[in-house]
Amino acid sequence: MSWRTIVVSPHFDDAVLSVAGLLARSEGPAVIVTVLGGAAGEQPSAWDRLCGFVSAEETVRERRAEDARACEILGVDQVVLEYPDAPAATLRLRGLEDFLSEHVTRETRVLVPMGIGNADHEAVRDQALDVLRKVAVTEPWVYADLPYASVVREWGGDSAAEVLAARPPVRALAERCRIRPEVRIRLQEEEWALKRRAVLAYASQLAPIACDYGEFAALPGPLQHELVWVVEE
Repeated sequence: MSWRTIVVSPHFDDAVLSVAGLLARSEGPAVIVTVLGGAAGEQPSAWDRLCGFVSAEETVRERRAEDARACEILGVDQVVLEYPDAPAATLRLRGLEDFLSEHVTRETRVLVPMGIGNADHEAVRDQALDVLRKVAVTEPWVYADLPYASVVREWGGDSAAEVLAARPPVRALAERCRIRPEVRIRLQEEEWALKRRAVLAYASQLAPIACDYGEFAALPGPLQHELVWVVEE
């Protein structure tokens, strides 16, 4: 399969929360690749229990089904890697390396998470960028993780990228390579309606996320805005 856009999503929902609007604007076939798509262990994690799951098997089954619905709404393909939902820094993501090495061409746009607010996202980012350096055929794009990035008051404004540059994950990446804000999106009404439908597909996640981030799915609200950097090696 040849995709024009590949979005690397650490967990189910990260890509849709962060760049569903950009995906809807992209031309050609696209795919969301969820990296930590396996069970965290024999028992559900504290977060999974908060979401109402009673077993690790149920967690993976229902989350995968939610993700499939979101991908269908957006008209993109779904790929799920079987790495456990565990600290990504301890994992060698060879499956992600193999996938990117096989499918990335000069025509492919690859988006990876910045890692704002989540160490697993940062670990996935670093391993994905290492692979893309070896492939050396495209400039990766790095997306602001939502809802984490929206905690800065400037989110959605012209200075958001400048403020986020002081955050450790962004600063660490900027110390290793040149990055610059490439895409700033404010979703229009029809675009937001599509993104909202996709976000609502992750029903098990919504209440727990709202406990930490309040009215994150409101309009106007943080998910209406998206931000992407380009990595200039």
